[in-house]
Amino acid sequence: MRDEALVEAEKRMKRVVEGVEREFATIRTGKASVTLLDTIRVDAYGSSMPINQLATITVPEQRLLVIQPWDKSVIPAIEKSIMASDLGLTPSNDGNVIRIPIPKLTEERRIMLVKHLHKLAEGGRVAVRQVRRETNSKIKDREKRGDLPEDVAHKMLDDVQELTDNYIKELEKRLKDKEEEVLEV
Repeated sequence: MRDEALVEAEKRMKRVVEGVEREFATIRTGKASVTLLDTIRVDAYGSSMPINQLATITVPEQRLLVIQPWDKSVIPAIEKSIMASDLGLTPSNDGNVIRIPIPKLTEERRIMLVKHLHKLAEGGRVAVRQVRRETNSKIKDREKRGDLPEDVAHKMLDDVQELTDNYIKELEKRLKDKEEEVLEV
């Protein structure tokens, strides 16, 4: 049976990796993806809402996103939010749907995106190491109080390090995959 501290550490590390993966998904790669708009919030009906709660988003072509709002009156608000985002996209509408052509990325923009990916991945690594630090501290405190035998505590510390190494490798793998996707012409 695994110790509660290890189970909790693994859950937290997994959430960090999933969070970084979600952030990676919002980075434009020159191909249309519905996750591209996940971070955009629209001021509608007196509150700030995600686009996917106001419309259906589809990808009919590799370089085109189509947003079909359920209520046509929110089209201007959706367009305004997309224009205000840092995605560099230019929406156009015909009164019923919003079309967003996804332009090809320039080499300069690709390099900037890769740098941004590395910053996001480093933030993930720091968060995983923070979980390790907190878990190790809990284990050492339990050992000092006499709740854990010394050999069990050392084994648990080794297990925490192994977890940390595995999740950092997972972050590196996902970074490498996304980097290849961004640099793909």
